[in-house]
Formats: sequence, structure tokens, C-alpha cells
Amino acid sequence: METSIVVSCLLIFVARVADVSLGTLRMTAVMRGHRAAAWFLGFFEVLIWVFAVSKVIQNLDQPVLAVSYALGFATGTFVGVTIERGLAFGEQVVRVFSRKGAQVAAAVREGGFPVTEFEGRGRDGEVRLLYAKVPRRRSHAIVALARAADSECFYVIEDVRTTSSPPPGAWGSMQGWLGAQRK
Repeated sequence: METSIVVSCLLIFVARVADVSLGTLRMTAVMRGHRAAAWFLGFFEVLIWVFAVSKVIQNLDQPVLAVSYALGFATGTFVGVTIERGLAFGEQVVRVFSRKGAQVAAAVREGGFPVTEFEGRGRDGEVRLLYAKVPRRRSHAIVALARAADSECFYVIEDVRTTSSPPPGAWGSMQGWLGAQRK
């Protein structure tokens, strides 16, 4: 095989790995509502793609270029997901369902995480529902704490797109209002 074909194969492969990885990150930015980042990533994703696909189309008599293109796409998917997982942008809500809710909540709080408890009823009786909003890279730490306190707990992890927070002083006002309502 000629050196120029080998070089073209490598360039196409690397370009596809790059543009597909950028595409994966772009889709993550879109899902999280980060429009500017999605625009920036999309611009470079397509710019790289145009050069890679044009090289393949201009040389359809060299099927090895198309194979390099496909291999780059597949590898780029893997690399993009790996990068996105490592960056772990965003926040998640971890919901834990447990019959030992007070113990699990205490363990999670001792681990430095805020948690809100609710009483609930499952198929087999009373359970506690625990909610915690955390940075995505820390969600599995809560799961580990919960499982250590209750190996039979059930959990669900969901991505958070947006959240609100109460205005300054709202919780104090709300607690005062609730106290007045109880009297």
C-alpha cells in the first residue's frame, strides 16, 4: 500500500475520532441546555467532518479510506462516551428507597451530602424515600453510603437539567408561617 494512502487512512481515522467525540459532547451540552457550548462544539464537529468525508468521496476507488472512516466513527463513539463520563458535567438526583431510611439518611449526611426524607408505602409496607441532589461525579458515593447502611435499598439516579432555589430568607419565612399554622 502506498505511503500516501496509509497517511490518508490515519488522517481520516483521527478526524472521525475527533468529530464523533465532539458530537457526543455536543449532544450532552444540548441535553443540559448549554447552547453556547453546543454551538462551539457543533461548529468544529462539522468542520472536521466535511474534510474527512470529502477525502473519502474524492477517492471512492480506495475502499480502505471508507473502512478508515467507519473505524474512526466507531472509535470516536467509544472515545466520546469515555470523555463525557470522565468530565461528568452537571448534577444528578439520587433517590434511595429503604426500610432503614433513618439509618441510610444518617450515613449519607455523615458522608457530607444533604438529603431530604419522605415517608412512603411500597408493595411490602412502609419505606423511606431519600432525595439528594449532587454533582454527577459524586452520585455513586451516595449509592455506596446507602448500600453500606442498607444492602437491600433500591436507588434511582437521574440527570438534572435545571433547578430552582428559594429566594434569600424564604426558608426562615416558610418555617415561621408553618409554625403559625400549627398553633
